[in-house]
Amino acid sequence: MTQSEISQAVGRLAAGELVGFPTDTVYGIAADPYQEDAVSALANLKGHDTAKPLAVLVADMDQAISLVKFSDVALDLAEEHWPGGLTLVLRRIESVPDWIGDAQARTVGVRCPDHPLALELLESFGPLVVTSANKTGEEPALNADAAAEALGGGVTHYIEGTSGGRVPSTVVDLTRPAPFVLRPGPIDL
Repeated sequence: MTQSEISQAVGRLAAGELVGFPTDTVYGIAADPYQEDAVSALANLKGHDTAKPLAVLVADMDQAISLVKFSDVALDLAEEHWPGGLTLVLRRIESVPDWIGDAQARTVGVRCPDHPLALELLESFGPLVVTSANKTGEEPALNADAAAEALGGGVTHYIEGTSGGRVPSTVVDLTRPAPFVLRPGPIDL
């Protein structure tokens, strides 16, 4: 991907639009987490159950700690599995708005993807709320064409590329007394 394509995607995200891009797991659709209307548009487009908070992708640990508090266990898991297919559900920091993550539990699921294009976009824009490119209950898209077919014009920009996997990330809740797997995926804990 060229710098011009990254700039175009960054501009659209900053304008509150939705952008599709490949990740190491499945093809994702992203929104600026700090624009409540954009996050709502993303959830509505997907037909997302609001009881299941959307995750935030980050480029690195610095971006992650701008959102959540890391325990020693979380640091160990991130060091071992990031970048990669592991989403860590952690307590959010006080400055994170209620519409990011789970407002009631005060948690956010964060993940650093292992895909060069995704990392380039995240490094250029910052953290992004991301969900798989499909309607709830359908199979996740693996590339831009399948994502456009599933979601159409609700996404203003699809970045060409193919995801690296076939299943969404493993999600583990680290806010309980012991790590608890909420969704199995490519990382076996």
